[in-house]
Order: sequence, then C-alpha cells, then structure tokens
Amino acid sequence: MLENSDIIYVGVNDHDIDLFEGQYDVPNGMAYNSYIVRGERIAVMDSVDARFGQEWLAKIDAALAGAAPDFLIVQHMEPDHSGSIIAFMERYPAATVVSNAKSFPMMKAFFGTDFEDRRIAVKEGETLDLGGRALSFINATMVHWPEVIMTYDAATRTVFSADAFGKFGALDVDEDWACEARRYYFGIVGKYGNMVQGVLKKLAKLDVARICPLHGPVLEQDLPYHLDLYNTWSSYGVETDGVAIFYTSVYGNTKAAAQLLASLLGDKGVRVALTDLARDDMAEAVEDAFRYGKVVLATTTYNGDIFPFMREFIHELTERNFRGRRIAFIENGSWAATAAKVMAKMLEGCKDTEFLGPVVTLRSAMSDANREQLAQLADVLAE
Repeated sequence: MLENSDIIYVGVNDHDIDLFEGQYDVPNGMAYNSYIVRGERIAVMDSVDARFGQEWLAKIDAALAGAAPDFLIVQHMEPDHSGSIIAFMERYPAATVVSNAKSFPMMKAFFGTDFEDRRIAVKEGETLDLGGRALSFINATMVHWPEVIMTYDAATRTVFSADAFGKFGALDVDEDWACEARRYYFGIVGKYGNMVQGVLKKLAKLDVARICPLHGPVLEQDLPYHLDLYNTWSSYGVETDGVAIFYTSVYGNTKAAAQLLASLLGDKGVRVALTDLARDDMAEAVEDAFRYGKVVLATTTYNGDIFPFMREFIHELTERNFRGRRIAFIENGSWAATAAKVMAKMLEGCKDTEFLGPVVTLRSAMSDANREQLAQLADVLAE
C-alpha cells in the first residue's frame, strides 16, 4: 500500500458497521486510515474510531518497535477519526497534539479536555519540523467540517487529505474506486463544492505524487484521473453522458411510464440509469443525479403534494446545491395532477437548470396519448 518506509500505514478495517454516519449503507465496511510519518521525530496522522483504538495502538507500537511518537496530528474531529485521541495521549504522555485552533474546543466538547499543556495550534502555511523533514499545513475549511486541515510532506510529495478523496469500503475488499468514492463524495462532501474547488487550487500549486485520505486506498496511480473526477464533482459538472430516471409509483402505472421511457431511450443508444426511489439506495440515487446531465423525475400527486420518497429525494439534491442539469417531469394524478408544478417549484432555486418538455401527465394509467408524449420526450432527451 505504501512503499515509502518513512510513511507507514497503521489504519484499521471495520466490518462490524452497517450504516456509516447512521445513514449510508456500507456492505463492504469502512476503513479508518492513520499514518506514521518518520523523521528524527515521529508524527502520527489522525486516530481511529474508538472501537478500534487498542488495535490501532498495537499497530503503532509494532511499527515503531519501541519508539514513542512525538506528535499526533489531528486533521479532522469527526469521531471516526478522533475517537482514540484520549487513548493515544494516555499511552504516549510525552506526545503533543497538533491541529487547527478550531479543533480544540471540539476536543473539549467530545472528551472533556483540550490538552492545553500539550498542544500546538497550526495555521495555513505553517510547518512542523520533524528533523530532516517538515510537514506543512493547508486549511480545508468545510471539507467538510470547519476545523479540517490537510498536511503536505514535501519530502515524499504526499498530501494527507483528511476526508477528501475518501470512499466507502474497507481496504481488504477489492472494488471499483470511483463508484464508492462518488457515493461518498455526494453524500458527505457534496454540499461544499466551492470549498473543495478552493482546496484543489491549493493542491495544484504543489508537487503531488501521493494522496493519503482518511477513508479508502492511498492514491498513487493515475492521480490526474482522481483529481479530474474531484474537479468534475465539486464543480457540479457532468461526468457521464446519459439520462437518469427516478420514479415513485403507488400502483405501478408511473413505474410503467418510467420503464417505457427508459426502453425508448435505450433503443436510441442512450445510456440510462433507472431508480425506484422507494426501494433503491437513496445515496446511490443522489450519486446518479449528480453524475448524469439529464434527469427525469416521475411521481404521483399525493395529498396535493408529491409522493414522500420523491420529496425527500429532491430535498437531498437541493440541500447539496444541485445545479447545471436538464430536467423533465412525468406526473400522475387521477383527478388533480399537480406533481410537476410541485417538483418545479422545489427545484426553482437550482442554478443553471433547464426544464424540458413535454411534461407527461398520466390520469391513473397510461394512455395512447401518454405513449406518444413519452416518445416525444425520448426524442428531446436523446438530442
């Protein structure tokens, strides 16, 4: 994983977890990454979830063969990374905790102590001398908490990137990086695209050969690919040509319309992602909405509003600054179809968004006129 002997991986894999942050399904678990950086003095980069604190400390002891770390660098205060700070500081009483000044009130709130006599508060551009090598610090405010910092090791051209460039999944599972990194990004970081763009500009000024995130694998191969994806995601750009169709359906009629549209688009050679919002993973649905440039929302009128799963989905999008998409609507209403108007109203604040026609309105079941409208809509979406 890391060939450089001066940087040692001491993270852990969590296969006990079912929902990350209490909401994201992680069938392949999670990795909580931590790294040792060695100069004449030794720094440990971040701790791990408290449930794995003793395993983590044992790895540090084994890696250092009796030597004691001088510093614990805390880049991010979420408990999956800060949960073992107390255990570390108790194990190594001569160590100093290094972090952004915003972190220490959080430590006080989480653990009842802010290590006033054993801490260094660092600012943007300041360095920590390890003797023979220096670590410099980068403010990464709101990527995705206010206290976040990143750390650059010029000696090995390594960026320790906190939660940025992370992904779902433990490191002992082989899976595609982009799929789970995309779901992780839009679920957790996606609201803060402007802040991510600011950090990417800072990283562009550095000579970077390696990125060490707090979740997921170390990135050493094809760095331009990973950086380009992060640029696309954080600028709300279109990653994949095609159409993402999202539907809710009470008795199957709206589903049938969504499926027919998907079939018509497929016949035209258009790539389609079709999602049942009541049954499929909501985080994957959000991921696809940001991935594709064209989106179709299909739902029923429900109590003068829209079906709850669609309402929640649109809220998930707008909360993450959804923008720059072309959106079409399919609505169903047996006596008063208002779903399209409700959805358009919810999305009206989205920047650079175009609503496409025709709006397809079902009156309970699909009619021949609806089939013709869906064919017309497929032509528009395929352009």
